[in-house]
Amino acid sequence: MNDTRTTHEETLAPGPGSAPASGPAPGPTATTGPAATPALASVWSATRVFFQKPWVRAVAPLVFVVIIGFVFSAHGTFMKWGTHRDMLRQVAVTGILACGMTLVIITGGIDLAVGSILGFCAVFFSLLSIHDAWSAWAAIPLVLLAGSALGLASGGLIARFRMQAFIATLAMMVFARGLAKSISGGQKVSGAVLNPDGSYRYVDLPSVFAAIDHKILGENVAIVTLIFLACVALCWLLLAKLRWGRYLYATGGNEDAARLSGIPTARVKLLAYGLSGLLSAVAGICQAVQEQQGDPEAGSTYELSAIAIVVMGGTSLNGGRGGMLFTLVGAMTIGYLEKILSINAVSEASRLMLTGGIIVSAVLFQKVRR
Repeated sequence: MNDTRTTHEETLAPGPGSAPASGPAPGPTATTGPAATPALASVWSATRVFFQKPWVRAVAPLVFVVIIGFVFSAHGTFMKWGTHRDMLRQVAVTGILACGMTLVIITGGIDLAVGSILGFCAVFFSLLSIHDAWSAWAAIPLVLLAGSALGLASGGLIARFRMQAFIATLAMMVFARGLAKSISGGQKVSGAVLNPDGSYRYVDLPSVFAAIDHKILGENVAIVTLIFLACVALCWLLLAKLRWGRYLYATGGNEDAARLSGIPTARVKLLAYGLSGLLSAVAGICQAVQEQQGDPEAGSTYELSAIAIVVMGGTSLNGGRGGMLFTLVGAMTIGYLEKILSINAVSEASRLMLTGGIIVSAVLFQKVRR
């Protein structure tokens, strides 16, 4: 029995002079060969490096939203310059707030009072210029000073009394909103002026309203858009070129280390919140001239829009990282998103849900690529 098994195995085994079995020999293929694998790895590595760049993470959501606009163009409405002009005009007010919010967030703080300060300044400016007939040269500086004072008050609570930024600015948000309703009597301040006997008289709006709400270059560029871009440029100059801009980054990156290295972190915070209040006043004036009145409810929830713009641009809520150009990109992303939903007649409820979902997706995209 054993001899039979041995003879059968010897018959199946190839002999020394036998030819190898026919068929293709195993070897490298087009997708698994040694030449293809390094190439794919190199492409993947280059792609990861590309998307790790901060400006790419900021611009990618904007590109995605613009592509959506071209796909859902509402019969070509998105391609018209008027759509882009109106978007820039509509996003100008929240964009100005986002400039101040960027300065605060870079220091590691937050400012929930910007919307309420906007509402107060819109009412204050309307009272001075419409009801009290102050000239623009006197009304505008006083309103800017008032907005800066409210911002400095928030900064003082945070820097001097070590109060948490969330609590201090929440208190200022409530205080400024109440102040706006107090000086306006809870009414909108417009060209209808209440007389002592209870009747109304109507006055013309000051020329400053038409001047700021004007469009130039063949009505293709709004003045409020230029004001927004000027705020972006000035804040960029502060962050990129001035010593105090470096102090803002250092304070947000590591406040204790910054203080030990000689940086006056308390004054840096005062600067950030003071400028945030100043820019809120600028936004309040623009809001008043666009609405042709001072509304004590103006700016409600605008602080959330400003934070969304800053985060969408890639500025870190932890502080120490970000930039003004990123905020500009974030403002355009939010502006285009809202405009696309508007021209496609998306309902308000669906618009809010889609906007929230896209913002979360963009932020998650930025975190994954880091």
